[in-house]
Amino acid sequence: MTEELIMIYDDFKVSNSKTISHFETELIKIRAGKASPAMLGGVMVDYYGSMTPLQQVANVNTSDARTILVQPWEKAMLNEIARGIINSNLGLNPQNNGEQLIITVPPLTEERRRDLVKRAKAEAENAKVGIRNNRKDAIDMIKELKNDGLSEDLAKGAEDEVQKITNGAIKSVDELVELKEKDIMTV
Repeated sequence: MTEELIMIYDDFKVSNSKTISHFETELIKIRAGKASPAMLGGVMVDYYGSMTPLQQVANVNTSDARTILVQPWEKAMLNEIARGIINSNLGLNPQNNGEQLIITVPPLTEERRRDLVKRAKAEAENAKVGIRNNRKDAIDMIKELKNDGLSEDLAKGAEDEVQKITNGAIKSVDELVELKEKDIMTV
């Protein structure tokens, strides 16, 4: 029976690490005033009739802390890429110079910084909900084992272990959002 418990713990830890990894990816998309190619990670472009991620039709770089350069592989795609960036509601306005798109990232206002912190905290709450759902799945598996003959003491100990793992994962999420908040609020 303890082998099954170890498998439950391992599956639970893997699920939590995936949840935290997704959370980190979402935090990268929240800009902190510095230009980053990751800011355009969710932009989709109409590439000859099919919606395609920007990274598959253009090279995205930063030239300095305030400027993103988007160099399409086909010059005919410049207007489609610009439309995709505008439609993504990132608040960015690409300038077309005929060769590439130049996006100047405006400095963040105090109000915009607070909005970004709220967004980061909302993503953190989503990650915590994911961790709690993972915990529920693990507890349900332990209850199934209990019905199959696992002793009351082992089941209680397993639930305590699952709670310890949950607390650790939630603490990681809290630390990540705290770092992001400091990053966003630093002028």
